[in-house]
Amino acid sequence: MLPPDTIATLARQLYQARKARTQLRHFSRDHPQMTIEDGYAIQRAWVQLELADGRRICGRKIGLTSRAMQQASQITEPDYAPLMDDMFFASGTDLPCARFIAPRVEVELAFVLERELQGPGVTLTDVLRATAYVTPALEIIDARIEQFDRDSKAPRKVFDTIADFAACAGVVLGGRPVRADAVDLRWVGALLYKNAVIEETGLAAAVLDHPATGVAWLANKIAPYSERLSAGDVVLAGSFTRPTAARAGDVVHADFGPLGNIALRFT
Repeated sequence: MLPPDTIATLARQLYQARKARTQLRHFSRDHPQMTIEDGYAIQRAWVQLELADGRRICGRKIGLTSRAMQQASQITEPDYAPLMDDMFFASGTDLPCARFIAPRVEVELAFVLERELQGPGVTLTDVLRATAYVTPALEIIDARIEQFDRDSKAPRKVFDTIADFAACAGVVLGGRPVRADAVDLRWVGALLYKNAVIEETGLAAAVLDHPATGVAWLANKIAPYSERLSAGDVVLAGSFTRPTAARAGDVVHADFGPLGNIALRFT
C-alpha cells in the first residue's frame, strides 16, 4: 500500500482537479508500485473531502462490467465508485460542457433500492427483491486523470481509473421505471443517438449476463469495509454500450424502446 500521506495528497489533487476542470497525469506513472487497493484508498479519501464540503453519497456506480473492457484493463472483475448528489441531472437538461473535462456518455440501467443490501452472500435474487424499480440511465464519464499520457500516449491503468471515481462525473435518469420482475432485464435494449445519428446499440445482458449481477457483486465487494447499499440508493449497473464522446452543441438521445427515452444537450 502507498503511505497514508501519499494517499491523502493524491486524493486532494483529484478533489482540486474536479473543481478546476484540469487533468492530472497518471498516478501509476509516479507510483509504479500502486495497486487496486491504493486506487480505492485514494477514492475513499477523496469522498471524505467531498463530504466535508456538504456533499452526499446518493448511490454507487459499477464500471468495467463487460468482458472486453476487463480484458482491455487487465482485470478480472468490475470496479465501483460513489455517486455524489451533485452528479445527478434531469433528462431534457441543457448541460454545460464547462462542468467537465472530456465528457463521454454511456447507456445503462439504474437500480433504485427500497431495502438495504448487506454482503457477504448477496445474490441476484436478493437484488431483485430489494429493488423498488429499475430505470433507464445515462452515465457521463470524465477524466480528471488523463485517459492517455500526454507524452507517451500510454493508457491509464485501472488503478488510476479507480482513484478517479471510476471515471464517473454525471448521471441522468429518465424513461419509464419498471419493477425489477416486470421485464426480462437481460433483454432491455437501447439505441444511443448523437445529433440524430445512431452511435451505439446494446443489450443489458452485456453487463455480466444480467445487470443485477453487478449490484450483487458490489454489495459483497464493499462488505469487508463495513459498507452496505442502503434503501434509496441509486446503483448504476454498468454500461452496455461503448462510451460516446460529447462536446458543446451535441444532442444525445437514448431510446430504450418500451422503457422510454432520455435526452440531453451539451452547451
